[in-house]
Amino acid sequence: MDFERPDLSGVSADVVAYIEALEAALAAAGDKGRPSPAQPPAEEPPEPSEPPTTRNVITLSAAGWVKRTPRHEYGRQRRGGMGVFDLDLPEGDAPAVLSVLDEEETALVVTSQGRAFRLPVRDIPEGPVRGRGKPLATWLPLREGERVVALLPADNGAQMALVSARGRVRRVRASFLGVHMIPGMRFHDVKDGGDVVGACWTSGNDDLFVVARSGQAIRFPEQRVHDSGSLGINLDRGDVAVAITAVNEKSGVFLVGRDGKGTIRLMEGFRSNKSPGGGGKVAMNTEHLVAAFTIAFVDPVDPTDSTDPTDPTEPSDDVLVISSLSKLIRFSASDVPAKTGVVQGVNCIALRNDETVAAAPGRCTG
Repeated sequence: MDFERPDLSGVSADVVAYIEALEAALAAAGDKGRPSPAQPPAEEPPEPSEPPTTRNVITLSAAGWVKRTPRHEYGRQRRGGMGVFDLDLPEGDAPAVLSVLDEEETALVVTSQGRAFRLPVRDIPEGPVRGRGKPLATWLPLREGERVVALLPADNGAQMALVSARGRVRRVRASFLGVHMIPGMRFHDVKDGGDVVGACWTSGNDDLFVVARSGQAIRFPEQRVHDSGSLGINLDRGDVAVAITAVNEKSGVFLVGRDGKGTIRLMEGFRSNKSPGGGGKVAMNTEHLVAAFTIAFVDPVDPTDSTDPTDPTEPSDDVLVISSLSKLIRFSASDVPAKTGVVQGVNCIALRNDETVAAAPGRCTG
């Protein structure tokens, strides 16, 4: 911007000479003489990606936009980094479900109305890290107000456990979910416990770990769940369940809150109830918990176990976390301290006027 030179007739000759010298220096420097705006520190580049893999990161929005991207396209960062922008969504929509499945697998799609569908992963459109995707309704006849709450690998256990918003738990035998399942078959009545909010596979002999938004949780043997369903956790007024996962005494569960802080809670420090339906106890200090899932290999090496968690050639868990602005970060689960007691958690993703909405384990090698 050009400025008119003020009247210097009343200024001493020395000062005028000094001003003229400055003007000449600025003119010679041109734009180089203008101060540049401060630049934010550059984000540390992710570690080199893993070798090409058929494992895919699947991101699904609340409005039903979905895509898959090969997992090796997401570089591993340090816990607490900025991540990368992933699913490109229309204004007002946000990611809701995050999953990692192999392109050769079939996904078991579980909805808020307790219905289930089988969908080949290859049918989900593949796109780049920053891609729009397509409406899931292209393949699945979802009803008005119905949304997807889980994308599980099909045929991956003896039972599938469901949990509703009001803490109702139901188990479904794998035989009902096989290739001959009627698409859209319903396994939960929303009048009995509200919408389904989470699902997981179990071995049939696991404990179930049910987590509420308040950070309260309960653990109990899955075999104590009645065939018609049982109240899993007795929730305080205003609280809702958000996740369910299968555990045992050696398990660790990754918990993450809306503020992007997470922890791995070791089950050796979380006593199991004899039956479902009791009040929860604090699993993590958080104002709003959003996700929970079991992590592989967080325990010391078991000499009777052929799988060595310290062996870099053995599979282990990464963690993927996504925010409402679609920032996705991938980091090693080993970056998160495993605790037997209650903690607030450590920063897992850098947020800017943003909040965490979903997370998933990404088993990998190397």
